[in-house]
Amino acid sequence: MRRPALYNRQHGKQVGVGSVKAKIGKLLLVVVVLLICTVSLLFTSSATKGGAAGSAYSSEINVEKLWRSADSGGWKPSSAPRSVWPPPPSETNGYLRVRCNGGLNQQRTAICNAVLAARIMNATLVLPELDANSFWHDDSGFRGIYDVDHFIKSLRFDVKIVEKIPEIHKNGKTKKIKAVQLRPPRDAPISWYTTEALQQMKEHGAIYLTPFSHRLAEEIDNAEYQRLRCRVNYHALIFKPNIMKLSQSIVDKLRTQGHFMSIHLRFEMDMLAFAGCFDIFNPKEQEILKKYRKENFAPKMLVYKERRAIGKCPLTPEEVGLILRSMEFNNSTRIYLAAGELFGGERFMKPFRALFPHLENHSSVEHSDEIPENTQGLLGSAVDYMVCLLSDIFMPTYDGPSNFANNLLGHRLYYGFRTTIRPDRKALAPIFIDREKGRKAGFEEAVRQVMLQTNLGGPHKRIPPESFYTNSWPECFCQTSPKNPADKCPPDNVLEILSSQLSQENGDPESNSTSVTDR
Repeated sequence: MRRPALYNRQHGKQVGVGSVKAKIGKLLLVVVVLLICTVSLLFTSSATKGGAAGSAYSSEINVEKLWRSADSGGWKPSSAPRSVWPPPPSETNGYLRVRCNGGLNQQRTAICNAVLAARIMNATLVLPELDANSFWHDDSGFRGIYDVDHFIKSLRFDVKIVEKIPEIHKNGKTKKIKAVQLRPPRDAPISWYTTEALQQMKEHGAIYLTPFSHRLAEEIDNAEYQRLRCRVNYHALIFKPNIMKLSQSIVDKLRTQGHFMSIHLRFEMDMLAFAGCFDIFNPKEQEILKKYRKENFAPKMLVYKERRAIGKCPLTPEEVGLILRSMEFNNSTRIYLAAGELFGGERFMKPFRALFPHLENHSSVEHSDEIPENTQGLLGSAVDYMVCLLSDIFMPTYDGPSNFANNLLGHRLYYGFRTTIRPDRKALAPIFIDREKGRKAGFEEAVRQVMLQTNLGGPHKRIPPESFYTNSWPECFCQTSPKNPADKCPPDNVLEILSSQLSQENGDPESNSTSVTDR
């Protein structure tokens, strides 16, 4: 009997202690909950009181930061080979001639593709021909624009290059090799070059590929081939000294007052006609655009309102100014305009000039006798290209089919992740349309929100339809301490290794002459 009594007393004691502990636990829980609620209430109150400030902070754009290069994320440009890369053999399979059509930058990508095609076929490349008729009627040719000696020397580890097909002297007779003409398929795969083209080359000794614009696929599953394209584009293709000197003179004069921005203002007849953006022009101008489109582009039903709504129209000069103003650039900003003749004239430039009065072009900055005659030619385009490359910020207004803008975006990325402002025309279109309808409230904030979502020049994944020439990351970039071994930078003595291989192939001790700036 006592045991149960004893057990009950002990149990009663334990129940009492447990009850106290439970109360303490509940009390602590209540305190914690009260603390959480208090903090939450204070935070909510603060957020409510500073709602406007919080919103402004979230959409704030640091203009001073934009004048500097974008964050590299530990990447640096590098197009040197990272695996076994044999030098071109002394004996090749024949000669490759190409005719590069289009404007300066379309020709530039064609030259890069020609070098790669020669490497693929183990061919000797004949100095590429630049079409004089299809664009500006400019017959400057390769020698008139590029430094030929530098071009040949820079690519000595990759392909053999000659200025013309040599004559064959045999048994006291001179024979000319006639190149058989071929028309490559658009975006032809490597297999076309290693089969059909190579077969014709071996049979005839030389082939002539024409036209040669977009005649080799851009996306190739071979990083070394892609790096060769970068070596051509960013190291071998250097403009002639007079063009470089002229460009640097313009940049120096623009920089006397601090930072400057360059804008490719693609508000020109050919691009407006291509895009089908007619309705903002008067009847006479519309007639000109429609006539140009009919003569130069395939028939297609284009509705302006639909094109505008999906961002298919080039930005107007005023829209460019409104974007920059929304991004908090002030009217003291110096802007270099790379553009041909703006369609519609001064009435479209006036609103832009009212927002940003310090507008320049190569003729207004550099009063040289060399430029006026070539404003629309290859030389003028080359000067614009270099000034835009060296500017602190670059902004294309239509980077769809624009070779100039696309090549510059890629070059500036490779040049050190230099800041680029790439307006998302599709996202901006409804904002501009609302403004035109009188709904202007919150306009600048809406523009800022769109621009904050764009890439401003840092490394980013290439997603179709973005071109390799617009973004060569990651193939043409490396890291000193990479997570992926394929991204590791090549050894510092890579040029010495390549030079040694070349001298062994040619038995030429002079091939050992190298420059660390080559790649």
